[in-house]
Amino acid sequence: MAKFKVVTPKGGSSTTAGGGYGLESEALAPIDAEIVEAPTDEAGFIAAARTADAIYAKGIRMSKAIIDSLENCKVISLGSVGVDSVDVKAASARGIPVTNIPDTFIEEVADHAMALLLAGFRRLVIQDRMVREGRWSEGRPALLKIPRLAGQTLGFVSFGRVARLVAKRAAPFGLRMMAFDPFIDETVISDHGVLPATLSEVLSQSDFVSMHAPARPEVFHMLGESHFRQMKPSAIFINTGRGTTVDEEGLIKALQEGWIAHAALDVLEKEPPSHNNPLLGMENVTLSPHNASASARFDEARKRRVGYELSLVLSGLWPMSCVNPTVLQKTSLRRWQPIGMDRGPNS
Repeated sequence: MAKFKVVTPKGGSSTTAGGGYGLESEALAPIDAEIVEAPTDEAGFIAAARTADAIYAKGIRMSKAIIDSLENCKVISLGSVGVDSVDVKAASARGIPVTNIPDTFIEEVADHAMALLLAGFRRLVIQDRMVREGRWSEGRPALLKIPRLAGQTLGFVSFGRVARLVAKRAAPFGLRMMAFDPFIDETVISDHGVLPATLSEVLSQSDFVSMHAPARPEVFHMLGESHFRQMKPSAIFINTGRGTTVDEEGLIKALQEGWIAHAALDVLEKEPPSHNNPLLGMENVTLSPHNASASARFDEARKRRVGYELSLVLSGLWPMSCVNPTVLQKTSLRRWQPIGMDRGPNS
């Protein structure tokens, strides 16, 4: 029997890195920790995970009921940036750190956000359809109504890691940039060549509004009908953050009634969308299936990172990325400082 048991839901997530848990185990095997699969229903998972040393959370809602049933859990680890599948408040109350992966695939998401911006702006999907449907002559007249990209304004709602990389990519296109983020120091925003602004200023002045807010209870439906009414009729709305941060009914109404010109979305409020979701039939919408983070590197990198985070905590050390860091101060876990790094865990 292994020294540590890490419980995870069976078949809880898609993967291209191969079956099994070989990548996660690169860090877990040296400390004699094994990953054990459990049923995905709540009752079955509770029965299997009750005595677990750690939880590898994927493809299951880590509810308060599940978290409160854990008798020996030292950490809950996620292989994603978003932590909305875990009741972090319940975990904090139990003194359990929750880890995520905030920096493993931000380059890919930034690339995708920029791709959606350009595709929406140049109406790429519609232009492709025109060619395929024998409407060749309609393409150029449609774009004659579109202004030049240089000099347009890109506004960010939330200015975290991904948004900062999007700003880096957007700068060479000659875009003026502004951002709203009450949790980021204005000097940090300015250091990225971006103008700090209020939410109203971002919405009313931007030709592109790029949404990057994380999925947290306090930002549920952060943008709704009243916000889309503030935007320019020519504006394009981009979302590579989380679908629940936007009131989708308000967005649909904005697109139908012409309050904004276009939406380019990688995330939706309900995923996958129902067949009768109006967004699926709109020509002024560009969609991708919540795959902005995907790349050949993505799956292997996140799996190894999950294994590393689990191994750190099970070895008595602070994890690198903890979404409830105040919990760490109350544990017996020791701080660490990797050689050659000038930041501590959770920086």
